[in-house]
Amino acid sequence: MKTIHIRNFCIIAHIDHGKSTLADRLLEETSTLKKKDMKAQVLDSMDLERERGITIKSHPIQMHYTHTDGVEYIFNLIDTPGHVDFSYEVSRSLAACEGALLLVDAAQGVEAQTVSNTYLAIENDLVLIPVINKVDLPVARVEEVTRQIVELIGCEEKDIISSSAKSGIGIPDIFNAIINRIPAPQDQSGEPTRALIFDSMYDNYRGAIPYVRVFDGVLKAGMSAQFFAHGDSYDITEVGHFILKHVKTDELKAGDVGYIIASIRDMGHILPGDTITVKENIAEERLPGFKKVKPMVFSGLYPAEADDYEQLRMALDKLKLNDASLDYIPETSEALGFGFRCGFLGLLHLEIIQERLEREFNLTLVTTTPNVIYQVEVGDGQIIEVDTPAKMPVLGEINSIREPIVTAEIITPKEFIGGIMSLCQKKRGIYINTQYLSPEKAQLHYELPLGEIIFDFYDKLKSISKGYASFDYDFKEFLDGKLQKLDILIHGEPVDALSTICHADDAYHRGVALCSKLKELIPRQMFDVAIQASLGSRVIARSTVKQVKKNVTAKCYGGDISRKRKLWEKQKKGKKRMKMIGKVEVPQEALLAVLQIDDD
Repeated sequence: MKTIHIRNFCIIAHIDHGKSTLADRLLEETSTLKKKDMKAQVLDSMDLERERGITIKSHPIQMHYTHTDGVEYIFNLIDTPGHVDFSYEVSRSLAACEGALLLVDAAQGVEAQTVSNTYLAIENDLVLIPVINKVDLPVARVEEVTRQIVELIGCEEKDIISSSAKSGIGIPDIFNAIINRIPAPQDQSGEPTRALIFDSMYDNYRGAIPYVRVFDGVLKAGMSAQFFAHGDSYDITEVGHFILKHVKTDELKAGDVGYIIASIRDMGHILPGDTITVKENIAEERLPGFKKVKPMVFSGLYPAEADDYEQLRMALDKLKLNDASLDYIPETSEALGFGFRCGFLGLLHLEIIQERLEREFNLTLVTTTPNVIYQVEVGDGQIIEVDTPAKMPVLGEINSIREPIVTAEIITPKEFIGGIMSLCQKKRGIYINTQYLSPEKAQLHYELPLGEIIFDFYDKLKSISKGYASFDYDFKEFLDGKLQKLDILIHGEPVDALSTICHADDAYHRGVALCSKLKELIPRQMFDVAIQASLGSRVIARSTVKQVKKNVTAKCYGGDISRKRKLWEKQKKGKKRMKMIGKVEVPQEALLAVLQIDDD
């Protein structure tokens, strides 16, 4: 088919604004799927995606649509993940398109993820088609949401399409807008070959399969593909399109979206945003926008049963095949035994991986406190990266510690602004500005330390705003901070799983709160157990789990007091000896105490 009849587009929206339902309607209207094959959220293949109502893994699909004038068009819908943790993957999916449907819920209006993804689309020079979804709901506020969209992208009111993906209202108007407003890709089949990798998947029999959008040149079976990120080359054995499953074709030319099979066994060789060229028609320059995805949140995953360690390693290996952004290395903890230190894109990514490990591989896991990555300058000027408190150098060697700072965007009804600003202030946020999207809805901008928002910030935000506020953030830079490592000692022994890196102003409060919490969770022993919080060699807080006392004089009925004293002295010596050689088992719920400290 001629390039002029191809349209490459995606749908950008906040969580639960109807993106997957709209994709279902488009597939149904273009007869890409038969009626009997249709089900809700066709493109969401994981149970987790269906339960949570979010897209975790993007799914491209090709549709053939015959317009009212009789001309047949090819629509390549490149689905995008719908959460802040996957913003880089979203940006690469957007880079593979010429246009985007900007979907906004008629009841909820413009939210943080909508704004963030809209700016990403504008940066990639995409044509935006604004669509208000769920207009048939009794609580729909079409006029107010229209004003918000006009304020956001500066379009005319007549450019906004009213629709209901569930009942099919406005679907023909969306098809017309895709054809008339989104430009066709340029026909550059004669240029040196360049294709953008926007996603990938792993097949046990065919290896790693990159999903690509071809910008220049042609890709065919028999050619030798070369990657810019690492320079390795592979022989292409098959190319094709996506129509829910892989459909083989002769070639992928400029403007096409498809997949490449080249017996690639190493998933790490396929990086989102990388450029593929071919030795037969080699390109000198890569496509712009590539960067290596770096994990931002780190946590230890340990099997509850030590015997499951090997099973956990195999499970992580298998997940890594379909999720190149997951990083892990073996780690040993005195309290928890053998496990893995894992790097995630964010807290949602951590939750998803943990839940998949427990569901799909039937594992019971202990997760340590999530940490962010810190840059530590040591005595000789060298900068080391620290992703766990156990790796923090001793206090005397540290010149400075830099923490990751993010720019945060919160969209909220105006009556909750005061409470949200107080929350951001508690989390060491720096206020930037406030903008009003409508008389009722405000957009707050803050700079916040990432370490302060990975615990309970989102939960507290939702609680303060009664569920109405939405939150989005983007990494900005590393900045010097007054940070210290807080150690917890139980019976004189440091417990690495309970150590945290916190702000100096907050260290005393956290130390006291942790000691109090642990006192409730650690079972009583036959001797006093001291729980201490320390900064370096200085103890800043302490609590004591009192010993269990046995009444050794219960058998004495009257008689001389010296007999009782003799028994008490014997018990005292026994407890002293027990205290010297005794070990305290730390229960699993005590290790999670760090997450449950309230900052109020």
